Amino acid sequence: MQQEELWDGDAARRYDTPGTGMFAPEVLGPTVDRLAALAGDGAALEFAVGTGRVAVPLAERGVPVTGVELSLPMIGRLRTKVDEATIPVVVGDMATSVVPGEFTLVYLVYNTISNLLTQAEQVECFRNAARHLTPGGRFVIELWVPELRQLPPGRTATVWQSEPGYIGLDTYDVLRQHVVSHHFSFDETHQAQLFRSPHRYIWPAELDLMAQLAGFELETRHADWAGTEFTAESRSHVSVYRIPPNR
Repeated sequence: MQQEELWDGDAARRYDTPGTGMFAPEVLGPTVDRLAALAGDGAALEFAVGTGRVAVPLAERGVPVTGVELSLPMIGRLRTKVDEATIPVVVGDMATSVVPGEFTLVYLVYNTISNLLTQAEQVECFRNAARHLTPGGRFVIELWVPELRQLPPGRTATVWQSEPGYIGLDTYDVLRQHVVSHHFSFDETHQAQLFRSPHRYIWPAELDLMAQLAGFELETRHADWAGTEFTAESRSHVSVYRIPPNR
């Protein structure tokens, strides 16, 4: 299934959960704080802007934000919040779409680079970020760490979240470095709703090499947006790459 088919009208309607989940203040607040600081006095470009979860509050902080988005239904949800003048959006994919203007910050949050299913596309995403940045500009990626240590021999799936009304599990294809995330939502009835999304997982060291190929240097890596130290036990990371100022 193509990404534009995956993120259809139903997915767009389910995506927004105001005040909870990804939209909870304790989740969203540190994200916006960090991105606003990195953008400084310049403009920001969000790859896969979606429904504006991050872009809208970042724009409200006074940072000019432009988005790239493949899904028209997701853009439609964004347009119920802000108009084109407030957050312009280019329809297209994050590996090849070119946006007018120059930016001090390009960012890609919540594992979205893994929606590109080949290594070549992921490398092109880095190169696309680089072509939009001014010298000294930064590319920020939020990404999970593959949980392969939880896979004993012969097992291909891990449960990464289990709570009332929701179970999340991943099935791994370690040969192709692919994973499918399965999101099960249910209530007290016998019915459950399933949403699945394919990904290509990336190790932090591989991500750093992609960055190097595009002319970036790793500036910082933390376990979260609040700046927690990244360790061998961290389940995710926020990595900040920078174009050298004298490029």
